[in-house]
Formats: sequence, C-alpha cells, structure tokens
Amino acid sequence: MPYQVLIVDDQIMSRQLFENFVSGSENYRVAASIETAKVADAYCAGCQIDLAVIDIVMKDGFSGLDAAQRIKASYPATKIIIVTSMPDAMFLKRAKEIGVDAFWYKEVQELPMREVMDRVMAGEKIFPDSPPVTQLGFAKNTELTERELDVLRLLAEGLTDREIAERLWLSLSTVRYHVNNLISKTGHSSRTELAVNAVRSGIAIPNIGET
Repeated sequence: MPYQVLIVDDQIMSRQLFENFVSGSENYRVAASIETAKVADAYCAGCQIDLAVIDIVMKDGFSGLDAAQRIKASYPATKIIIVTSMPDAMFLKRAKEIGVDAFWYKEVQELPMREVMDRVMAGEKIFPDSPPVTQLGFAKNTELTERELDVLRLLAEGLTDREIAERLWLSLSTVRYHVNNLISKTGHSSRTELAVNAVRSGIAIPNIGET
C-alpha cells in the first residue's frame, strides 16, 4: 500500500512539482495538497498521513515550522520533510529542535527529492550541514556571526535598537555596535536598506507564526 503524502506549499508551481515527485512513484500517493500551514494538522487528524512535505514561509503568515511542531506533537509517527528557498539559519536550527526528519533547500538540491523521501521513510534523518551561501551586499551569510544574524532578524521586523536590546538581553550600545558592523560589512547605506535586502535575500526572515 503506498505511503499517503500531505503537501503544504502556498506556491502553485512548487505544489505541482512535489505532486509530480509523489505521483511518479508507485510507493507514494498524494493524500492532499494544500496552500496553507494553518490546517495541516487537521488533515493528519482526518486521515492517515505517512509523510508531510511542508514549506516554511506562507503568504498568509502561518509558519510551516509551527505546523510541523503541532504534527510531531500529535502524530509522532508522521514523517516530515521541511522545504524552503530561504537560507535563514534559524529555520534549519528550529527544524532540528522540532524533530522533523529532513530539511531540503529548493534552490540548492544536494539530493533528489525522491531519494530524500525514500530515505526518510526508511528511517533516516537528512539535514544539510549549513544553509546555502548567499550574498548580502558585500558580505556572505557565512561571514556574519550568529549574534549579528539575531540582530539582523529583529531589524528586519522593524524593531528599534532599544527594542532589539530588550529582546536579546543586550545593552543598547552593543546592539548599535552590531548594527553599525552589519552596515559596514555589507556596504549598505542605511539600516533600512540593510533590513530590506536581508529579507529579499532570505538571510533574515522576520518572525512568522500564529502568535
């Protein structure tokens, strides 16, 4: 009996691609293909889902990682492959913490998706060593420290230096140091330009979720 697969992705082309991956093998069957993570766990409640392929960033603001966490909590036997085109390192870190089974970058495909599916269903955990290298101005994401990325992510949310300091339990002067250092490293002319391009590149995505 083929494995029942749930596909969660708000982009039509991506959903069709994953549907083709699934339907191209007699070992899998598309149980449902939906465009929002909001109701992903409800589909698991309604029928036996063996494998869920879930994108992270949804247009409606619901996070695929939140959906994965709910599914793993209620249906631990369901295998989950997280997919994304965003190189934000926090996504990879949180996916591992949640306990998903694999993480696959759409733009940098180290392994074919079908192979990832087969190995996950065989019990393997598959994760890349790190996010793909992405340019932000003059700097690569690999040249930014973890703390700089924390600051950059909150800067992308539109927080002030004082708000960032409170959120990260840092001094105001430390936050300003990191912001100035980020501007200097990347060659941007302002914090606004830096924040906008950080989001466009996918290096720092503002917090998304239901809360």
